[in-house]
Amino acid sequence: MPRRLKPRRTTFDWDRTPMHWIPDEPTATHVVNALHLLLPPGERWFIDVFREALPLVRDAELEVLMKGFMGQEGTHSVQHAVVLDHLAEAGLDGRPFVDRLEQVFHGPLGHHPPRRLPIPGREWLRLRLAVIAAIEHYTAVLGDWILGAHAFERAGADPTMLDLLRWHGAEEVEHRAVAYDVFVHLGGRGPARYVRRVTGFAIATVLLLWFWFWGAAYLMDADPHRPGGKYLVSDHNRAVRKGLLPSWGRLGAAIPRYLRPGFHPDQEGSMESALTYLAGRQR
Repeated sequence: MPRRLKPRRTTFDWDRTPMHWIPDEPTATHVVNALHLLLPPGERWFIDVFREALPLVRDAELEVLMKGFMGQEGTHSVQHAVVLDHLAEAGLDGRPFVDRLEQVFHGPLGHHPPRRLPIPGREWLRLRLAVIAAIEHYTAVLGDWILGAHAFERAGADPTMLDLLRWHGAEEVEHRAVAYDVFVHLGGRGPARYVRRVTGFAIATVLLLWFWFWGAAYLMDADPHRPGGKYLVSDHNRAVRKGLLPSWGRLGAAIPRYLRPGFHPDQEGSMESALTYLAGRQR
């Protein structure tokens, strides 16, 4: 883990990016596009939870990393929101879906636990930090995957969209351990902390699967060029075989790694590949 994290201020020119930015691959396009729906509200939620946790942290270096993480996530949120605006201008409006997600993040996952769950405030914070740490595990796995997914070039994918995804993926690898280290710092000790970690991972896995594939189905149905289109697992699997989506095996293998008692995110992905890509963009 680097001692410092910095948000990289960047912009992208979307004028030439088509709605179907992977030619003749609507399912792969919209499964990836679903991330543009999830990430702006999700990353704003990360920042809100970190702001709540920050006054409790008693490690100066971790506090600096948290602030860098929050800066990077804020930049990611803005850039993906710009993509949503671009898609809306082209006739694919994701804002109704995003509004529903905002209700989830500010309602059941908000500052206070749902009324039916009598969870103390500190425990509720620990649980949400555990969920974020687990989500960051998945995003680091996806970030490492996209950095090496050369099938996109072979498929003629839009280079601007690909650059956005790889820039974001590289920063996910770069800050892969921050949320986990915050959870460890504030998550208690011994078996209780491990139980919280596993619980947070289970919640994160369900939320990601639900939000991601619900989002893909929403986009397939709302696509003005393919009205009433359906998300089909068979089409998803075809895109996986072409290398345009991560394999189920790659995602599934990330689960037992995270659940190992001695796991740490620094064991995941290639920091060298991530930093090389980010350095190349700055030249």
